[in-house]
Amino acid sequence: MITVEHLTKRYNGGQLAVDDISFSIDKGGVWGLLGPNGAGKSTLMNMITGYLSATQGRILVDGVDLVEEPGKAKALMGYLPEIPPLYPEMGVEEYLNFVAELKGIRKKAQRTQEVQKAMEQLDLTGMRHRLIRNLSKGYRQRTGLAGALLGKPQIIILDEPTVGLDPAQIIEMRELIKELGKEHTVILSSHILSEVQSICDQVMIISQGKLVAQGPPDSLSQSRQVLHITAQGKAEQIEKLLKKIQGLEKLTLEHTQGEEVTFTAACAPDQDLRRSVSLTLAKEGFPVLALTSEAPSLEEIFLKLTESHVPEQEEME
Repeated sequence: MITVEHLTKRYNGGQLAVDDISFSIDKGGVWGLLGPNGAGKSTLMNMITGYLSATQGRILVDGVDLVEEPGKAKALMGYLPEIPPLYPEMGVEEYLNFVAELKGIRKKAQRTQEVQKAMEQLDLTGMRHRLIRNLSKGYRQRTGLAGALLGKPQIIILDEPTVGLDPAQIIEMRELIKELGKEHTVILSSHILSEVQSICDQVMIISQGKLVAQGPPDSLSQSRQVLHITAQGKAEQIEKLLKKIQGLEKLTLEHTQGEEVTFTAACAPDQDLRRSVSLTLAKEGFPVLALTSEAPSLEEIFLKLTESHVPEQEEME
């Protein structure tokens, strides 16, 4: 549904917000765009929707070039920014009719039908005559999302849709997004790991404007193994031996307690290096007291991939 090729965005003053990103998004399901604040998520989404122009690169929406045929490409998308573009002096139904007309739904009967369907889908029928300024944060988000659904878009793009909601509203919004993923291709931007893991079928991790990982949440967490090694002896000597074992990476001294030292290390999921570690240390007279292997959590992977990220102001005038 969406193909991004070598997309780059550089703001005036030289700030590089998005750095040569390429990826493809298939039809259907919920796709999560994950990254720390200032990583470039909102800039990327604003370029995909055509709100911002790219410094270089190409975006295809269902095969339609966003630059060459912007009207046709944008008609395929519904967009809910982090702050919904609502008019507080309007009523809910009045606002949705206004949005439907802006989207080119000219026939009154069709407009009425689509607005009614969107209100039912987002549980807004009881709020149809309520002024937007009198709505709670949760119902404002629902109203913005209902507007994004008008025009029957194939793609729904949501930028931080649960920010500012209370726990009950967050649960409701997540359930709505799951339902939308059954009929649309949903792209969800968030920096909340639990949110992405609970509702997304695919995850893309952005750090410092670059795409650093992509895949299903479960497969990302199984992309590496973490070894916990506890042995008896001097840390410097044990570390020197462990560094000689091929395939053992990111060796880190976790703690020492008397003559016991504990290291963590990473290796590929198809490698079982426990035997090599045990034999290497035992041969040199360093007894192995504990040796375990586990897959890292999505949180650990996220922190590892983004650990050098320094938050910056992402949006500039």
